[in-house]
Amino acid sequence: MIVYGVNAVIEALRAGQVRAVRIATASTRIAEVQRLAEARGVSVTRVAVAALDRASGGAVHQGVAADVEPPGLLTLDELIAQATHPALILVLDGIEDPQNVGAILRVGETAGVDGVVRQTRRAAALGPVAKTSAGALAHVRLASVVNIARALTELRAAGIWTVGLEADGDDLYGDVDLTLPTALVLGSEGQGLRRLVRDRCDRVASIPMRGRVNSLNVAVAAGVGLFEAVRQRQVASRTA
Repeated sequence: MIVYGVNAVIEALRAGQVRAVRIATASTRIAEVQRLAEARGVSVTRVAVAALDRASGGAVHQGVAADVEPPGLLTLDELIAQATHPALILVLDGIEDPQNVGAILRVGETAGVDGVVRQTRRAAALGPVAKTSAGALAHVRLASVVNIARALTELRAAGIWTVGLEADGDDLYGDVDLTLPTALVLGSEGQGLRRLVRDRCDRVASIPMRGRVNSLNVAVAAGVGLFEAVRQRQVASRTA
């Protein structure tokens, strides 16, 4: 797999996933990439900018790309087994845009999620996701499942509370107890949660809108939900 962009390559190097680095321009950040690669015994090759343009499919690569080991995808059972207690997991229902998936991984990593569950079919390509996640892909566990609705049933059987985020949810997100082991379920921006997925959620919560725009970007919604869980858990730990 090829990842590109300074932050994505640096984080992949730190995670020990890089086989080789290709550099096309010079800058302070590129020099940082080169030093890190050499310190880890990773080969660095200078190439033409046009070569990186082709490798990245014309995306913004910032003059650097890396050949990396694809992230090891877990089964849902493996992800659950490796989760902390109380678990905090993200489930992506039909989110295919690499920009959105990358941003969700970034906010998920900063919130300390145990992992992200995505559907195998129609999943966003991981190369572009690595770039937009600013390197978070190198650090977030990913589980691929065939069927999201069935995955929610398995999460519930494992004692994990499933909470969908939807504009017309029955509860306000701040009223839901997120100190419990929780999987936050996010739908696509165009469609939201699919009906069967929504029906499988234990609760469906909304984020109140006060302006004229009636919806949030899905990555922003993920951040709101995740950091509400972080806040509730911090409060609970101080009062325990």
